Amino acid sequence: MARYVSNVLNAEFPVFPMPEPLQCGRFKLTFERPLVMGILNVTPDSFSDGGKYAMRGDALRQAERMLLDGADIIDIGGESTRPGAPPVPLDEELERVIPLVEQLRGANVPLSVDTYKPEVMRHALSAGADLINDIWGFRMPGAIDAVRDSRCALCVMHMLGEPQTMQLGEPAYEDVVAEVRGFLEARVTTLMQAGIARARISVDPGFGFGKAVVEHNYALLAHLPDTAPHAKPPFPILAGMSRKSMVGAVVGRPAPERVAGSIAAAVCAAERGAAILRVHDVAQTVDALKVWAAMRDAANRGRVRR
Repeated sequence: MARYVSNVLNAEFPVFPMPEPLQCGRFKLTFERPLVMGILNVTPDSFSDGGKYAMRGDALRQAERMLLDGADIIDIGGESTRPGAPPVPLDEELERVIPLVEQLRGANVPLSVDTYKPEVMRHALSAGADLINDIWGFRMPGAIDAVRDSRCALCVMHMLGEPQTMQLGEPAYEDVVAEVRGFLEARVTTLMQAGIARARISVDPGFGFGKAVVEHNYALLAHLPDTAPHAKPPFPILAGMSRKSMVGAVVGRPAPERVAGSIAAAVCAAERGAAILRVHDVAQTVDALKVWAAMRDAANRGRVRR
């Protein structure tokens, strides 16, 4: 056993190039370690925690808990994007999201808003948001104009289809990794040609968004660095797998009971160079990443003295 432990500790962990700092509104994010983005769904119908934080007081208390647990970023969502979710009227989404951004602005962490609507983007940035997390990859008319002149970060996500239909039938790819990378390369090029600084852009392969539950999602996770546009330094990758069906398909548990599986997925993503991990369970993920980082650092120091 001692020999086995020694061999493990003296193994070399894979080292991926570090992304350049991300200009994120009031902040400049660096990635010496993966950052943890806490999910704050203020919706009645999100797939895992719908309704728990729909009341503003509950949402603020949850944000405070996530910050105490070590969240580096808070991601506020006012419209569920689970498969089959109906769209939310603009005024309703604004009412859910904007007061929270205003009230959390003093928390001294970046605030992300998960939206694809240009008007929500504009209002969120005026209220103090630092990052716009767009499942549509800023393809909606007016989306690029809404963010162009700010200093906010952008997260550009791949999605095949749209939330109402993306999991109907069988999502088809010839090479899911190459096709996701091609899409993200095209979107990043479009954004930069529109005047968006490279340092403001991060990418997300879109786990669960128009992918076969096991086949496509785990291929993307296994080859995570290759899902991003090829660039030096690389673009920061955001990985969001928390409690999703890709985890449920493997562990055989409903969404609220997928914590351990979600943490395993997050650690796998960290090991493959993810810069930001979007999670429901902040404290557990932070602890797991600390253990993973200790193991990585011990392995990469070379021989471990016993």
